Amino acid sequence: MKKNVVVLIILIVLLFVINYSFLDSLLVDFFDEGEFVVVERVIDGDTVVVEGISVRLLGINSPEKGEQYYDEAREFLEEAVINKKVMLKFGKEKKDLYNRTLAYVFVGGKNINLELVRRGFANFYFPSGKDVYYEDFKEAWEECVENLCEMSENDCIELGEFDYKEEVVVFRNDCEFDCDLTGWEIKDEGRKKFVFPRFVLEEGESVRVIVSGNNTSNNRNELFWIRNDYVWTDSGDTLFLRDGEGKLVLWESY
Repeated sequence: MKKNVVVLIILIVLLFVINYSFLDSLLVDFFDEGEFVVVERVIDGDTVVVEGISVRLLGINSPEKGEQYYDEAREFLEEAVINKKVMLKFGKEKKDLYNRTLAYVFVGGKNINLELVRRGFANFYFPSGKDVYYEDFKEAWEECVENLCEMSENDCIELGEFDYKEEVVVFRNDCEFDCDLTGWEIKDEGRKKFVFPRFVLEEGESVRVIVSGNNTSNNRNELFWIRNDYVWTDSGDTLFLRDGEGKLVLWESY
């Protein structure tokens, strides 16, 4: 019995030594309570200003000015954080390409970024890869889709194929009548957006949307999302389809 205890202690010590740096990083994260600041101004639904510094909220992407729900997202964020002492928690990267600070914003222990998703004022957004909060944000989005998000009345369009590696999306009209997709939008989690031109998807037919640098087809049921770069990231992303009123038709994550 004593021999087994000694062996167990030795194994624990070895494990601790081998994984010291890993355990040390966990302890740092555990005791890091974040940075407390006061929010001076809200720029939009996912950006605030603290001490003269712009802070981009992590894990979300809210509508841009002119898009549906822009005002609602901004107003919700103002009510939640303006002139309040908040705690910023940082992710893998502390700055974005525009030199804005990246952070999760907490008020009284509540993750405000997460609440924006849960209430339908933003979609979840993890361009640098999934972090420890990813599942919470995805669940909040699913909860919104079930209960709060304003869904499209059009239930004819189904996702036939989503090949994010080849950047090809196929939608199928499952109804016995034609569907006008003019002005409908395909989006990723971020700002990349394809707007359908004047286009009617006939009953029982499919339309293929291809991300490409040029249009090389005369097939009326093949549309090209003209880009010279990628749309969906290798680290995980989402396809959102919205109708001409900005209401959610369907979504698919990977």
